[in-house]
Amino acid sequence: MIYFNCDYTEGAHPSILEKLAETNMEQTIGYGMDEHCKHAAELIKKACGREDVDVHFLVGGTQTNVTVIDAALRAHQGVICAGSGHINVHETGAVEASGHKCITIPSEDGKVYEPQVREILANHFANGGDEHMAQPKMLYISNPTEWGTIYQKEELIALYELCQEYGAYLFLDGARLGYGLMCKENDLTLEDIAQYTDVFYIGGTKVGALFGEAVVISNPALKPDFRYAIKQHGGMLAKGRLLGVQFETLFTDNLYFEIAKHAMDMAERISDKLAEYGVEFTVASPTNQIFVSLPKTAITELSQKYKFEPMGTKDETHDIIRICTSWATKEENVTALLADIERVLS
Repeated sequence: MIYFNCDYTEGAHPSILEKLAETNMEQTIGYGMDEHCKHAAELIKKACGREDVDVHFLVGGTQTNVTVIDAALRAHQGVICAGSGHINVHETGAVEASGHKCITIPSEDGKVYEPQVREILANHFANGGDEHMAQPKMLYISNPTEWGTIYQKEELIALYELCQEYGAYLFLDGARLGYGLMCKENDLTLEDIAQYTDVFYIGGTKVGALFGEAVVISNPALKPDFRYAIKQHGGMLAKGRLLGVQFETLFTDNLYFEIAKHAMDMAERISDKLAEYGVEFTVASPTNQIFVSLPKTAITELSQKYKFEPMGTKDETHDIIRICTSWATKEENVTALLADIERVLS
């Protein structure tokens, strides 16, 4: 079976495994205070064009989202997000279990837009605030979104300026950030994201690492005591150097960006082939997640050899699937898939 259902089916990039093996018997201090974590943080600061940011390493995406949000907000404050946002639908209510309401915005493409967010903030604070409702203090977005869509620079700036206007924080979930940065339609840089957010994270789990996410905090108000929050949420890895080594490797010689581009190249090949046959793309995703409607018979036949993510029913004869590429997608597997797509759709 060849897996195209998600972007974390493989382990880690070989360079990371080599570095982990090479440093395996080193003796280092724990909890992310080792030289590998310090060096990785410096490499990320350089990539962000900011020496004034704080960088912290956590293990996984849900843990990172909950830690960042809970550390930033007081008990009566909530976080605005798209209804399809990861924190709202794919994290078992973890954010709300920590005491912070997800204030959702309907979204057909996974994104939220400045007028929608402005309406929520303006309505809440119209008369000095409504203490009967959770106070919207943070805006959560992901780039790419759950639907593979991305924010353009002008959209990010508009959201950031709106948050500043109302004293809210802008938090960008970058679990798949590499794929967003390397897609052709993107006009954002890592430097832009560091400048126009209060906090964001660089996803490693889905972009080449065994595990790990790198939190980048630019807003001084969010920096104090963040390590306390990491510890309280079970995110302080005793062997923290395992995270440092991985991000140290990913941010040496542009490896993170190169392997993300590979995923985009593979996704483009698949999208181009599907487009040849007039297949309906149910979401205009420019990244490594491809959402398409295919005849049920074609899906059944392809599924004998390939694993896709089912996304629901389109109509009586068509279902929707997600085809996902990653840093590790093999060219020969894509070539085989393209040949089989041509066979079942011809």
